[in-house]
This record gives sequence, C-alpha cells and structure tokens, in this order.
Amino acid sequence: MKIKVRVTYEKDIKYACLICEKIKESAKIRGTGIAKKDPDYIKYKIKNGDAIIAFCNNELAGFSYLEVFQNKEYVVNSGLIVFPKFRKKGLARFIKIKLFNLSREKFPNSKIFSITTSSVVIKINTELGFKPVSFNEITKSEKFWKGCKSCANFDIKKRKKKKMCLCTGLLYNPKNKKINKIELNHGDKILLAYSGGLDTSFCLKYLIKKHYEVHTVIINTGGFKDGELKRIKDRAINIGAKSHKTIDAIEDYYQYCIKYLIFGNILKNDTYPISVGSERVLQAIKIAKYANLIKAKAIAHGSTGAGNDQIRFDIAFQIICPEKKTFSPIREMNISRKEEIKYLQNEGIYICWDNAKYSINKGIWGTSIGGKETLTSYDDFPEEAYPTKLCKKLSKKLELGFEKGELISVNKKREKSIKNIIKIEKIASGFAIGRGMHIGDTILGIKGRVAFEASAAMIIIKAHHLLEKHILTKWQIYWKKQLSEWYGMLLHEAQYLDPVMRDIENFLKSTQERLTGTVKIILYPYRFHLVGIKSKFDLMESSNTIAKYGEVNYGWTSKDVKGFSKIFSNQMKIYHRLNNLNKSNKKKDD
Repeated sequence: MKIKVRVTYEKDIKYACLICEKIKESAKIRGTGIAKKDPDYIKYKIKNGDAIIAFCNNELAGFSYLEVFQNKEYVVNSGLIVFPKFRKKGLARFIKIKLFNLSREKFPNSKIFSITTSSVVIKINTELGFKPVSFNEITKSEKFWKGCKSCANFDIKKRKKKKMCLCTGLLYNPKNKKINKIELNHGDKILLAYSGGLDTSFCLKYLIKKHYEVHTVIINTGGFKDGELKRIKDRAINIGAKSHKTIDAIEDYYQYCIKYLIFGNILKNDTYPISVGSERVLQAIKIAKYANLIKAKAIAHGSTGAGNDQIRFDIAFQIICPEKKTFSPIREMNISRKEEIKYLQNEGIYICWDNAKYSINKGIWGTSIGGKETLTSYDDFPEEAYPTKLCKKLSKKLELGFEKGELISVNKKREKSIKNIIKIEKIASGFAIGRGMHIGDTILGIKGRVAFEASAAMIIIKAHHLLEKHILTKWQIYWKKQLSEWYGMLLHEAQYLDPVMRDIENFLKSTQERLTGTVKIILYPYRFHLVGIKSKFDLMESSNTIAKYGEVNYGWTSKDVKGFSKIFSNQMKIYHRLNNLNKSNKKKDD
C-alpha cells in the first residue's frame, strides 16, 4: 500500500466537503467529538497550508489541521480523521507527527495542545512530548471552546464549568526542555540499520552491552550475492540481535529512484551515476518506517562523522520518526577501525574484518570502491582493485528497447526494467565497461574521491540520452538538463523528501511520453559505441520530408533563407551599428 502524507495546498480544497462529512460520521459513531465542521473554514485551512492530508494508493484517507489562538501563544492540533477503510494502518500516527512538525515549524515558540477521547491519539501525543493537563492550562479563547458546542457531551463540560469533560487535555510546551528530551532506559527497543560489516557489528554489540533490546534490519536494494543476506542475518543473531529483518526494496528502488535517474540521464558532475547516494536515501526511509512498525524507541546506524551517509540517515529519521532518538555510536565516540576490532575481539567475536585493502559498496545501479588511491588527488586506481575483471575481448552487439522512457527489453526480449538492468550488468561487466574515478563535493563541504564501476547504469543512461536527442525538442532537452542536474544534486545531498523532488519527477515523467524506440550499441573492452536509434517519434527521420541536413531542402526557397537570416540577425546588427557609431563619435571627440 502506497501511503502519502503531506501539507495541503490549494488544489486540495476539492476534498473539503468530503472531509467534513467524514468528521460528522465519525463523531456520530463514537458518540463524542466535535461533529460539525464548516466546509468553507476547512477550505481556508487547506489553502493556507495549515493542514495535513493523507492518501492511500492515491485515495483520500485522512486529514487534520492546526489553529492559532491568543496572539500565537497557543496552537491546537485539531480535526483528526482517518477514513474507516484505512484505519488500523498507523495512518493516524503519520498525520499527527506531520501536523506536529508543521506546528513547530510555523510557530516554534507556541504551546501546542490537543483535546481528545482517543487512546491512540493520547499515546501518540505523549510520545511526542505532550503532557496531560487540566482544561484551565489550555487556551482561554472563547472562539476555540465555542467549537465544542456541536459535541454530544457539551453538557458535561458546561456542568463542570469548562474545567473538564470526557476529553483529555494534552499540552506541549517548547520552553520545557525536559518535555522535548527523549530518555532511554534499560530494555528499550532500538532498531539498528545492519549491513553485517565491522561498523554495524560493533554498534550491535555495543548497544546490547548497554542493555538495550536491539533489533536489526537490512534493506535489500540489490547487489548481494547468493547466500549473503542469510550470512548477514546469522551474524546479527549470533552477536545477539533480538530479531533480524531483511526487507526487499529492489522494485521500490527502481520505481521511486532509478527510473528518474534514467529519465534525467543523471550523472553527478557528468561522471558518476549516484549509485550509493540513491540507495542510502531509500534505505533510510524504509528503515524509519520499519522502526515505526515495530515501535522502536530509537534508531541506530553505523556511520562515521566524515561521510555523506550520516546526513542521509539522520534527515530521513528526523522527518519520518522525529519522536525517536538517533544513535550513531562510532560517530559519537569517534573511534577507529582498530579500536572497533579490538572491542569485538574482547567480546569473543573474531571475524577477519581487515583482510580487504579496499572498501566496496555494490548495488544494482553501480559499485563504488574506496582505497588508499582515492584519498589522494593524483594516484591512479589499479586494475586489480576493481571487483569485476576484463574477460571478454571480442565485440558484442546490444539492442535496448525503451517505452515511455523505461527500459522494456534487451536484445528484443521483453522483461521488467529491473531485470533488464541486471541482465545488462551481467553482459557488460565482462568488458570492464563503466569504470571511472569521481571527484565531487560532499554534503559536509569537503571534496571526496571515489572509484566506481557501473556498466549497466552508464550504458542505459547514454542510450536513453541518444534516444531523447532524436525525439525531444531542443527546448525540452535544454530545460530537462537543467532540472535533471538539480534533481541529481538534491538526491545526493539527502533532499529526496523535499516536495520539489516530486515536482521535478512529474516534469521528467511528462517528457517521456513519446520516448519509445530502440537503441543499437556495440560493446568493446573498456568502452561501448552508440550506433543509432529507431523510433516512430524520431524527429530527424520526420524532418527528412522537409530537408536533409547539409544536403537538400524541400520546405523553403533560397529567398526564404535570405529573409530569415536578415530578420534573425536584426538584434546583433542593431547592437554593432550602435556600438560602431559610439566608437566613431568617441574618436572625433578625442
């Protein structure tokens, strides 16, 4: 099920009447709650961006909004509704957290309150730092309390002189630092993002020794060898993880990320296919959602303090599960690889961590390799350091089929895009194609150098780009490149969850409507050659009925061209005429 929870914008006002109706129905069923909402008021909240709306599989599923009282001293999170068919899926939590974050962002110094009879909402608010309070600690605004008149239990509140009712009052005070602090106790549940390597194995043992209940998870976005995932699970359990979960996200990785990297022909600094950064973002999102599912109180990852991944993990966790504490033991203690190994050995865990001279991160969209050479600006990367070796010496023909920008076939055999990517990698890696050295700017503001090999990514991107050059118009190609570069940069810098990314994705998708055809390629050792394309949307073939470039034309006369050139050059002629006149006048004055 695809769940989307976001801040409202103007086009959402079409849902106002349905939302009011569902709030009324819900209040009637529960026998409590504010039953009546004015559609015009809800429209105002939606249009002003003071509300959160939720969708399941693109169907409206829930809503909530905020109101401000007493000169911004108080903000109320109100009107929470989850439509009946979407209940018991954790949607209320997502909406409440998103609305809480919106309230804190818009009104950072305001007290936030809520009144509710729902035990679920009370629990969520408590986890966010709200505390139960009597009604006299909440806003005195008559405008707010007037809204209670439509509740079936208003007579109780009236009899109790507004001091109490069936609802529980909850208050978040940003000035009380203790409310905002997440405290962990022995036995609390922590979810660790676990890769099976040295860093995450150290974190696992370290957190267990701190008496936490540690659960591990790995997100499979491709690149694992047969049996590797099982070995990682066995290692986690043997070290002491309470449970281990492998989440298959290969198809999601394609649908939500790789697809748009192809649509945009995205290569960081015109060199690198963003293989690691794109994986980490999706992995972080999946980890955060799993942490919510198992109700972990904190999340941990094995990042050091010197790389990009720490930012990618931290940002996703802060957005998706802000109520959870984030641990990064290696970063926080600033310990070395040798110290990690020694710690594990002292705990009776002996694994050959330091045999490899190079750190390798293999994924479906490419493999990155780090070593002593990547720490310098001048050393070449040795042949033997690349994981795949040159084993094919004869050339090989390859034909890729695209439909609306997506890779649908390899050598005329039609399969799902993700399988085609894997197939191309198997064919092309033996030619040692797609190798390179990337130098780029890290999120932290320092330069970083990494070696990589990405045969499938490089071939697909270049083939797709060639097809676009034949099919898209000049201005489509130009503006697509501008937005694609932004998309790649924002993705690399952990901004995937910014709504502008969805806007760019919609633009990229719209440019692919006619991007259907085949591309012929020849593979050679260390390189490939793009032969040409075939497509019913080929603008070059279509233009041959008007003119053949450099040869002959049928669509205009020589007089047409002379007239066109005369008019087309007007701006430059005016400039140079005026410029020459000014120079001439200056000489006379001299």
